[in-house]
Amino acid sequence: MSPSVPLDGASKPIHTIVLDSSPLILNTPGISTLLANGHVLATTPSVLAELKNEEAKSRVETLYRPFLELQSPKPESVAFVRAFARKTGDAGVLSQTDFEVLALAYDLECERNGGDWRLRNAPGQKRLNGSRPEKAGGNDEAAKDEASEERAATLKATEDRGNSRSRVENNKINKINRVKNSRVRNSRVKNSRVKNSRVKINKNRRKINKNRVKINKNNRVKINKNNRVKINKNNRVKINKNSVKMNKIYKINREPDSADSDDGWITPSNIKRRQAQDEAANMAANARGPAKMLQVATMTGDFAMQNVLLQINLNLLSTKTCQRISQIKQFVLRCHACFATCKDMSKQFCPRCGKPTLTRVSCTTNDKGEVKLHLKANMQWNNRGNVYSIPKPVTGSANQKWKGPTQGGGRGGWGSDLILAEDQKEYIRAISSAKRSKAKDLMDEDTLPNILTGERDRARGRPRVGAGRNVNSRKR
Repeated sequence: MSPSVPLDGASKPIHTIVLDSSPLILNTPGISTLLANGHVLATTPSVLAELKNEEAKSRVETLYRPFLELQSPKPESVAFVRAFARKTGDAGVLSQTDFEVLALAYDLECERNGGDWRLRNAPGQKRLNGSRPEKAGGNDEAAKDEASEERAATLKATEDRGNSRSRVENNKINKINRVKNSRVRNSRVKNSRVKNSRVKINKNRRKINKNRVKINKNNRVKINKNNRVKINKNNRVKINKNSVKMNKIYKINREPDSADSDDGWITPSNIKRRQAQDEAANMAANARGPAKMLQVATMTGDFAMQNVLLQINLNLLSTKTCQRISQIKQFVLRCHACFATCKDMSKQFCPRCGKPTLTRVSCTTNDKGEVKLHLKANMQWNNRGNVYSIPKPVTGSANQKWKGPTQGGGRGGWGSDLILAEDQKEYIRAISSAKRSKAKDLMDEDTLPNILTGERDRARGRPRVGAGRNVNSRKR
């Protein structure tokens, strides 16, 4: 791969995008979006070998293959990524293809940035591996030239915007002065009558007829039985026959709901103001300078791979927005007995202590390598159904086979296949039978829903561990 950036795509935010199989299978984002955001699209040969769907294979061959660069990672990088994933606990759920994609991203990152100075060698490492090679060697001439060019571009942009900003500021000052002068003129009250007071009612005159005040609907002024017009909590207007007396000098602002409606919706009356606000925001963003281009970024939908990428400090891209992800949220299993965590969500027993005390908790990982578990406040473990007597097991004899659950294992045979540990033959038998069972096709005409058959799959296809929470309420 050539280190130079193509001239036709100098504004692209990413140089190299490493693709996993999930963006290729789901076609999210499309090839046009990927080419608009990155100069080079790279992947491994094992990713293309994972594609089993004919539609996905044909789409990749016709659309993606002309732009994809197939590269194989170094064995040293694969070993490093595998050891790192083993420390984070994600190695058990990652395949060989996943390790190769992570290793390819690691290789390209080291190649583009001149080493692994911006990466981490171990999970939880507080600082990065080192500093920039230019700063360490003392050769800052290129950095100074780039800084001077950016400074000159910023000054030029500031000069171009100077005239427009000054005109806007002068218009604002003139408008403020006109408003102040109008308020001073309108603040005089003569002969107990309100003449052009500071009360603004959209240039509508008040008419007093038989102790009634008529105002337009937009001002929403209501009169109580005591002939008082309520405007604010501390301001009141008293009406006495044909005169209006003001207790205090006050202001009536516009109703908040009208302001909210103007700000919330784009209408012909506020579209010019909206366009001016958008232009000002774009000018402020351009004044800060262009966004820094990412050298290498990886796009994947696997949560375990995303966790490893963020902890190594490799750039991670979103498949929806093609923006860099700085924090991800996933679910892990945490043992309530020994506090160990497990990334394999299909586990029912703790890998460390062997107890069925795994709970599902949410976990967040940021780009600083920090992993945080979000536990429930005041969570208490339910011990119901943990203490019970195990019935005596009954097996077949030499000349007679076992006749079924009615022969032993408690009433109804509830304790004949009791599962208490992961290495029991009953648990292994139940797991293997669940794998062999054919999944139900909901579109099949012969398939009936569970609401009609009465089946309740509350364990989500997993074997039940223990005797249940209602074991002591059974009549034996």
